[in-house]
Order: sequence, then C-alpha cells, then structure tokens
Amino acid sequence: MSNNLVYIVMDSCRYDSYVSAKTPNMDRLGKAEQRFSFASWTSPSHQTLLMGQVPHQSPKRIFASEVYKNEFAKWVGRLDVRNLSFKSFVPHLSLPKVLQDQGYKTVGRVSMPVLNPLAGFNRFFDDYSLMASHNDFAGMVSKISFDERTPTFYFLNLGETHYPYMLKDSELPRISGVHGIFKGMDDMLQRGGDALNESEAFFTRGVLKELHAQQVRCVEHIDGLIGELFAKAPSNTHFIITADHGELFGEDDYFGHGPIMHEKCFEVPFLEGMRPDP
Repeated sequence: MSNNLVYIVMDSCRYDSYVSAKTPNMDRLGKAEQRFSFASWTSPSHQTLLMGQVPHQSPKRIFASEVYKNEFAKWVGRLDVRNLSFKSFVPHLSLPKVLQDQGYKTVGRVSMPVLNPLAGFNRFFDDYSLMASHNDFAGMVSKISFDERTPTFYFLNLGETHYPYMLKDSELPRISGVHGIFKGMDDMLQRGGDALNESEAFFTRGVLKELHAQQVRCVEHIDGLIGELFAKAPSNTHFIITADHGELFGEDDYFGHGPIMHEKCFEVPFLEGMRPDP
C-alpha cells in the first residue's frame, strides 16, 4: 500500500526559531534545512504548498521550470507510487487531487481563518475544517487515526507559532490580525480615517525579544505533540514538517509578515522522512 502522508505547516515559524528550540522528536525525523517560502503570508503560501511545491532552496544557475519539475518528481519516492509525473498534477496543479486519484483519503485541519473552507482551500479534500481555536494541535493529534486498508493524507496548519504565539492570558500586547482589521475597517472609513495614521504603537525591543522567545517555546510545545503523533502513525507514514513563511521580530524595524520584503520573512525550516522508529 502507498505511504500515508502527514504534512505539517507551522504557521509563521521562521528558521532560526526552529533551530533555537529543543526538538528531540523532530530531530528523530532528520535535520531541518533552511529553505525559503514562495510567499510572505499564509494564503498565497498555502496555495503553493497545496499545488505540490515545497519551500525551495533558491538554487543558482538553474531554470525555474526545472526546480518545479524536480519537486513534483519527488512525490514518487515520498508516496512510494511509481505512476506519478509532472503530468499527474496537470491541469489541476493540486496535491490533494493527485492523492485522491491514487486512492487516498484526504483530510485537512487548519488553524488560520484565511484558510477557512469558504476560501477555496478545501478543494479535493474529503474532510476539511477550520479548528475552533487557532492553537489546538493537541486536538488535531487526538483525533488522527489511520486505516490499514486506505492510505491517508493529513494536511495540518498549526497556529501555535503564529502571533500571538499561544499567549492566551499574557500581558504582552496584541495587534489585530487580518480578521480584526476587517472588523474595524468600516468604522475607520466612516470616520474618514487613514489606516497608516491610525496604526497601533510599535512594540518595544524588549517585547519583540520576548515574542521571539515565545515562538521558540511554541515550537517546543509542538515537538512534544509530534512525539505523540509519531506513536500513532504506522511505520509507512511519510512526514513533512515546514512553515509557510517566516516572521520579523524587530529586524530593520519590522514586525510580523505579509507586506514585508525581508529575508527573515521567507526563511523557513524544512525536514521530511519516514516515521522514525519508536
């Protein structure tokens, strides 16, 4: 039977946060590479991931088309399926569609509201839902199961590493995410306000340092749960663990991600391999 596939995206987790964290379980899977996302925020980055592209290595002296084709070809080994090629992804350019065609059950669990089912990311998933809480990887793990007769694809978007980095009751300040911005937009327009002039005060260096440290702690929290997931997964389960983009913690006076052109906004960890032995 084809390999099960568990694809884990730690939202906003930048590469050096991962490296700074203690990750004994993910270390069993392999050493993380520094790679680069195709986009600087969640929605377009996940569109690329669900096309079957993984974060890239930014290779020199090679045509981009060759990079894409090489990445599509790697799915043959990951899935232990021999009848795959670039043509398998055309015209849908959809990893879930390719897996459905191979007989997989496709399951998506996402944490970020921009990935909700109405946004279209649920195409070709048999079961796709937005979690009630943005930081409930534990809830995802508790309900994951595998069928010996049918290979399964789990696509998991984790919000723990996304701002506010699992800080439920902290006194650290918060700023509005995209949905909070939408909620306040009509009021601002009725006042005749300007979004840039009404922006919230920037964080101090001390707060930015603590926020970065909290993202590192969230990676460690995720690592503990991945240990539980390894224990549930059959031996023929291929894992991919990465991030959709990076994050800025005050470098060059930037915070966050999205409308930012900075290398740290694109640096992500990437590791993959078969489920490690217990």
